Amino acid sequence: MRIVFMGTPDFAVPCLQRLLDDGREVVGVFTQPDRPKGRGYTLAPPPVKELALQARLPVYQPAKMRDGQALETLRQLKPDLIVVVAYGRILPREILELPPLGCINIHGSLLPKYRGAAPIQWSVLNGDATAGVTSMFLAEAMDTGDMILRAEVPLGENETAGELYDRLAPLGAQCLADTLALFDRGGVPREPQKEEEASLAPMLDKAMGELDFARPARELHNRIRGLNPWPSAWVRTGGRLLKIHRSLLRPDLAAGDAAPGTILDNRELLVACGGGTVLELTQVQPEGKSRMTGGDYLRGARLGRGDGLIR
Repeated sequence: MRIVFMGTPDFAVPCLQRLLDDGREVVGVFTQPDRPKGRGYTLAPPPVKELALQARLPVYQPAKMRDGQALETLRQLKPDLIVVVAYGRILPREILELPPLGCINIHGSLLPKYRGAAPIQWSVLNGDATAGVTSMFLAEAMDTGDMILRAEVPLGENETAGELYDRLAPLGAQCLADTLALFDRGGVPREPQKEEEASLAPMLDKAMGELDFARPARELHNRIRGLNPWPSAWVRTGGRLLKIHRSLLRPDLAAGDAAPGTILDNRELLVACGGGTVLELTQVQPEGKSRMTGGDYLRGARLGRGDGLIR
């Protein structure tokens, strides 16, 4: 089976590595162009490209997928199957119809839930109890193709989007291996997605990170961990930005009649939230400084019980 692999970020690396470990015939790797990175804005290759070059695989980095050049390259490669994992490009119909076995995708959610660019983050933002990956046939509309396999894992109450991302990447590789085994046997199931169960997972932006302590603690906790590592939750205090990286729910405490945003302790950064709930901010980062515990921040900022965090 001649396979063309398409992927870009580190989430896709375990899938490409699994193809190599299993002795699959990877005839080419498509990935996005090198991008400027770091303070010097030096061009850096995508993680998938780095692995492909180490494995001495042909690498292609088309700027567009609809100008005919990518299609012509694929015709020359003659893939039986195209495997797509977080490539970041929409494939036109001409490419989807090219390989005899089709184009399959490993997606970071339990479809049809969370179609779109940020499925892992939205699983956390919405406080889901489970998460997972899905293998599916690609269709012209985004993430709407027939499903092949799904793999589910529990999602921890304090797990961040970054931590879930790291867990789902190898799970995606195993799902890909199991899916290709079905192709080997010639019996690949196709389960249409139920449109009434579909939801979207749009891209994140920095504005989403601003915390409103009038909201319940659990909602804020999910936002903090869902936006970790990027773009991070934040508040403005004393005219400066304070990033909130980690938190804990404190159902053992009640805010009483304290206004939302009020600090409730002198040693731990306990904050009153909506509905009388309490959230402990365990790891924060003042503007221009390193990460620190909430308690260390209180001492450095000379804040304590009764003070407003947002001021």
